[in-house]
Amino acid sequence: MANNVFLDAIIPREDFEVKEESKSRGSNINTIAARDLEKGSFFFHSLRKPDFQRETNEWDPERVVSLIESFLEGDLIPAVILWKNGASFTFVIDGAHRLSALAAWINDDFGDGDISKKFYDGIIPEEQITLAEKTRNLVRKKIGPFSDFKLALTNPEKVNEQILEKSKTLGTLAIQVQWVEGDEHKAELSFFKINQKATIIDKTELKLLKTRRKPNGIATRAILRSGKGHKYWSAYNTEDQEAIQNLAKDIHDILFTPKLKIPVKTLDLPIGGKTFSAQSQSLILNLVNRVNGIDSIDDGKIPEDDTGEITKQYLKKVLKLLQRINSVHSSSLGLHPAIYFYAKDGRYKPVSFSATIELIMELDKQKKFDWFTKVRARFEEFLQNYDYMVQNITRKYRSGSLAQPHIKNFYINILEELQTKSVQEAINNIIERKEYSYLTINDENNHIDMFNEITSNTFNTLRKSEVFFAESLKNTIKCKICGAALHINAMTVDHIIRKRDGGIATVENGQLTHPYCNTTFKN
Repeated sequence: MANNVFLDAIIPREDFEVKEESKSRGSNINTIAARDLEKGSFFFHSLRKPDFQRETNEWDPERVVSLIESFLEGDLIPAVILWKNGASFTFVIDGAHRLSALAAWINDDFGDGDISKKFYDGIIPEEQITLAEKTRNLVRKKIGPFSDFKLALTNPEKVNEQILEKSKTLGTLAIQVQWVEGDEHKAELSFFKINQKATIIDKTELKLLKTRRKPNGIATRAILRSGKGHKYWSAYNTEDQEAIQNLAKDIHDILFTPKLKIPVKTLDLPIGGKTFSAQSQSLILNLVNRVNGIDSIDDGKIPEDDTGEITKQYLKKVLKLLQRINSVHSSSLGLHPAIYFYAKDGRYKPVSFSATIELIMELDKQKKFDWFTKVRARFEEFLQNYDYMVQNITRKYRSGSLAQPHIKNFYINILEELQTKSVQEAINNIIERKEYSYLTINDENNHIDMFNEITSNTFNTLRKSEVFFAESLKNTIKCKICGAALHINAMTVDHIIRKRDGGIATVENGQLTHPYCNTTFKN
């Protein structure tokens, strides 16, 4: 997903279900021509995707351009499959990417044009704009803008010969159409049959499609897009819609601000990794489910949210937990992402993120944040020097999801040992336990360089990040109360001599601390 073009706005979503029965007059079209996909056309205005359709962002710039080239060359393009909802909308059952790619070219909107700006309320992520411009430049180089093809009709002398020749046949080119007959249930069944046989839908995406009216599905979609894009919560009243959007934005900001750039050249990292990546969707869904005590979204026990109240509650719980992890909220522990959620070479570790969520929830349940804070500096020393042990636990249980509770218990055991022992003593005691007999110290098999002997004299992206981490983590700013690392998103200025004891706001009386250390632990 990271290098794919965001065409989700080109064809909007709509609920399949017929609200008012109305009879369609006339016969269905058999083909779709370029003129039908212009923004002002009646057909394009009626075009919709089902609200359970996955996001239209599976194609990279080269594939988008290839589709447009195939259309202009008259090559065989698979027919699109449509279904008509009464007389109101024409739904795309199969072929949304094909139609979106063509419409993007025709309307000069590769994720950053007028249609997309309206869809995302004028707020388009930087990554999306960059990919849109990359696609547009590739189109200009290989094909030419659609506006030049139209210009050829009235001012042929102003366009190059290649565009002039192709413009003469553009009016005769079209994509074939097939129609699904029947009601919305037949159309939905057709959608899932067809799409599962073509590009297999990602497991997380499939869960979201099937839970689109359930609070965890709605919350996940809202967080992923920072409350923008298609509003799966549009059936709720205005007040609840705004609440969901605001909560989602606050959660998104904590997860993905500042933006992650590779190679890593700063320790000001987001706790959720890259905003648009293959893992971000599953990371958010797992976060929403875990915080709200949902073990499986397929057990049929989660009710649909008809009012928005359950979705709001889900989002509030997630926000509260993330504020605890890394924010300027008074409850924030301010966990440093570089230590808790990233490998030494700058790669994001979703398993560590999920295990930390488990740890914080357990500490909250047992009211043990002071207990944690007392040994936090040593715990972070452990995380930096023995992160390979977490990798070994993940390998033993064969998947991140199965390993999470075991990593959490491992963390708790380490914290217990650290209450009275040094890091080295704690590790020695842990590996002597029967349940951790498979762990060893200084396991060289876990070092990246042992897998591949370095022969190149050029630093690759990961190694550049590793060099930066090695140097920068030596000099991180530390909390003056607990001694653990401070992060830019969770830093407060504390009075050394408290205000109630006569302390004044001088530089000499100020110190940098975690919010929790300042407001709770210190007192």
